[in-house]
Amino acid sequence: MAQVLNKPRTILCIDDDADDLQLLTEAVQQVDPQCLIIKAFDGLHGISILQEMHAAQQLPCLIVMDINMPKLDGKQTFVRLQADPTFSKLPVVVFSTSSSAMDKLFFQSKGAAFITKPIRFEQLLAAASELLSYCPPQ
Repeated sequence: MAQVLNKPRTILCIDDDADDLQLLTEAVQQVDPQCLIIKAFDGLHGISILQEMHAAQQLPCLIVMDINMPKLDGKQTFVRLQADPTFSKLPVVVFSTSSSAMDKLFFQSKGAAFITKPIRFEQLLAAASELLSYCPPQ
């Protein structure tokens, strides 16, 4: 009988801060070295990447995104994703420095998890483990 190999998990991270993207990538890959991180630098770029991934039939198992970004912010991006049947079922975790109760309520009321970006790398590793819990092996 043929052995079925698990494909590595793929996460789309949308954040305009290159340093934050790099740190998150390092933390996720320490927790799961096989995980593939696709990076987008704003909401429009993220949606474009998702469309390309859909055309290739390789959607990510999770979208992680910031709120404050140029061109299309996290709220606008989330609304667009939810309006598209192709992307509306993908889990979204908002990963932001925002401590605004209104921001948290906006996303949580729409079914998206919200994690505040930690300051220390050890805390980032714990956040990476939490993020990966939303994205089971494929």
